[in-house]
Amino acid sequence: MDEARRVLNARKAEVNQVLEDSSGDSDPVELDQTRVGRLSRMDALQQQAMAKETLRRRELELKKLDLALARLDDDEYGYCVQCGDKIEPRRLDADPSVPICVGCAD
Repeated sequence: MDEARRVLNARKAEVNQVLEDSSGDSDPVELDQTRVGRLSRMDALQQQAMAKETLRRRELELKKLDLALARLDDDEYGYCVQCGDKIEPRRLDADPSVPICVGCAD
């Protein structure tokens, strides 16, 4: 369990660092046609939309990591939140924050 806590905290720190590094990527796009052409604006809008989606996914990952750490504190880590069966160790190795077993994931 100590190894799981270490891995979860390390991944959480990594995601937080990435979020911090990319904090300005989803800022509003300037729509001044005198400075930027139409295609450049469209490209900037697309990049902004992709950055917002990436931000949403990283925030979701942080929530999953926090929930996994809470399960670890409650001695429920490694057990499926739906059926209560043990989660396969290889599944936890692939994604330490996974809350459900393979059977419930299907």
